[in-house]
Amino acid sequence: MDVREAIHTQPMKAFQIVAIAICLIITMIDGYEILVVAFVAPYLSKDWNIGPVEIGYLLSAGVFGMAAGAIFISPFADRIGRRKHILICLVLIVVGMCLAGMAQSVPQMMALRAFSGLWMGGIVASLNVIVAELSSDQRRGTVMGIYGIGFPAGVALGGAVTGLLIAEWGWRAPFFFGGICTAIMAVVALVALPESIEYLVERRPRGALEAYNRIAAKLGYAPAAELPQPRSAAIAKAGARAIFSGALLRRTVFLWIGFAFLIVSFYFANTWTPKLIADATGNAGLGVRAGVLIAVGGVLGALAFAALCLRFRPRLVTVLLMFCGAVSFTLFANNFANAGLGLVLAVAVGMFANGGLAAFYAISPTIYPAAVRGTGVGLMIGFGRAAAIIAPIFTGYLLKAGWAPDTVYQFFAGLLIVAGIATLLLDGSYRGYSEDPEAAADGLPSSGTAGTA
Repeated sequence: MDVREAIHTQPMKAFQIVAIAICLIITMIDGYEILVVAFVAPYLSKDWNIGPVEIGYLLSAGVFGMAAGAIFISPFADRIGRRKHILICLVLIVVGMCLAGMAQSVPQMMALRAFSGLWMGGIVASLNVIVAELSSDQRRGTVMGIYGIGFPAGVALGGAVTGLLIAEWGWRAPFFFGGICTAIMAVVALVALPESIEYLVERRPRGALEAYNRIAAKLGYAPAAELPQPRSAAIAKAGARAIFSGALLRRTVFLWIGFAFLIVSFYFANTWTPKLIADATGNAGLGVRAGVLIAVGGVLGALAFAALCLRFRPRLVTVLLMFCGAVSFTLFANNFANAGLGLVLAVAVGMFANGGLAAFYAISPTIYPAAVRGTGVGLMIGFGRAAAIIAPIFTGYLLKAGWAPDTVYQFFAGLLIVAGIATLLLDGSYRGYSEDPEAAADGLPSSGTAGTA
């Protein structure tokens, strides 16, 4: 039996669940490390005596690195393998986090956050692709939704831990904590994370058959005498050009636009809310609590996405999250000065902003053929984060120019409406075309499968 077909059609087994759990835990740590500066910012700004513009640059430095990593580092996963790619990124994240903990100035911190972000951005696509490829067709949307709790859960747990670490050892401690956690997961991944079956079959690296049979044995299938025939040989030769051909072209355009506007709003909410709440209330601890609640809302949003995917197409669920996100941002803006109600609404902001991020990560891998899946997802992430780089900096200048926090939130609510419209157009692009991404690259017509994403 073709192990790829077995994974797609058979009930999921313990081996698949364990591998997905490893990816989820790595994503949790990644979520914590990406936004650790947002939790540290109120304390760092006092220690270094810096204003909102400098904080904006610090918050954007990691996003800049992540955008570059998604664009330039992610595609290597299609060449060297997802597993090796993940291991390399984990090791270099450890280096970046520990060095950031020793930074002595804003320029140093910016450079080290950009370096760490390079590998944080590079690893995301490979994790998403492995989880998607190890999930059955019937449960992929739900599994990806559950996997999506990793990022906001990491932010929520990390935010809570950060307060304890800062109280005991100062604001540098959270960076070292992240580095230690990443080092532990690098060892776990080295021992227990399998290579992508799709990569082994489509790219056929040295030792591919042996690796394929090891995975088959762990899933309870007999070893194969030879690898199954690849489906994406021509696509692999075309490389990144394949994602801009046939039906994939318009899907790429709609996906990238939707993701870009979502992640711009996401980074604004996650990076600036703790500082804005702290400034409005005069309580830095309350700002950290608001950031944690946004992340808690993100966990709820990812779980809601997973549950809704049992009944509805994941793309349509993503549209719903975008429009609900616009409503929650508007309500939060209108009640920003009310600390009690503001904290409650922070959960709603996180539910749809962070939950929306999980949704886009869920729907993107199956849009692209296996041979260029890491490239397609990575470039989507890179495009979105390149746009998101300006969000924290732009917000800093808006606030300095006299914009009220509620007006800024209303602006980003409008961007979420645009994200919802783009995702709705993405779903519409499947009408009359196959859900099979290998066929979509050639623009093949549907055989009655449209709408089963």
